[in-house]
Amino acid sequence: MKFIPNHIEKYCIEQSKKDSKLLDDLTDYTKKNIEGSEMLCGPLVGSVLQGIICMIQAKKILEIGTYTGYSALKMAEVLPSDGTIDTCELGDNHCQIARKFFKKSPFNESIKIHRGKALESINKFSDNYFDMVFIDADKINYKNYYKKSLNLVKKGGVIVLDNMLWSGNVIQPNDEQSKSLRNTADFINNDIKCFNFLMPVRDGLMVCIKK
Repeated sequence: MKFIPNHIEKYCIEQSKKDSKLLDDLTDYTKKNIEGSEMLCGPLVGSVLQGIICMIQAKKILEIGTYTGYSALKMAEVLPSDGTIDTCELGDNHCQIARKFFKKSPFNESIKIHRGKALESINKFSDNYFDMVFIDADKINYKNYYKKSLNLVKKGGVIVLDNMLWSGNVIQPNDEQSKSLRNTADFINNDIKCFNFLMPVRDGLMVCIKK
């Protein structure tokens, strides 16, 4: 569900930095070949991520949920030459597609895919290691992802969670995913360890800054 009219969203995209040809190709490939292509974060969310990276001068990024690699590539475009992205993905087919497009980019050496369950993959990282975390994976584990990410990011680091409005279903949650996302939002909003705000961009972006 979109929370702004299509023509307004189109205008916002037109007035933002354009996607590269490789990102356009990846988007087209995903829409034509992969089930659930609406899971692509899209150019507006991607631009927000890029803006945060530039503002905090992030170098080390953790992504929980690679899908076909759009958001990782989008973020890599604005990283410094010594920047890195560790991205976690369970689906083997998604990993293969992401790798294929990463290899076509100048950022292949900067992006590392960790295949497997994200909660297991992120346990290998040290606390206070990352500058930024982007969470866009299975919704049931969102609170667990957030709690672990808060330890992994440095002071002043940023955690971004996608789909936090879940088509508006979080207002009166009835299904397990909606309940999990609402529970996560309530938990974050009462967490004294971060400053947070929720934006109605695409399907809802929660931005958390570690104190």
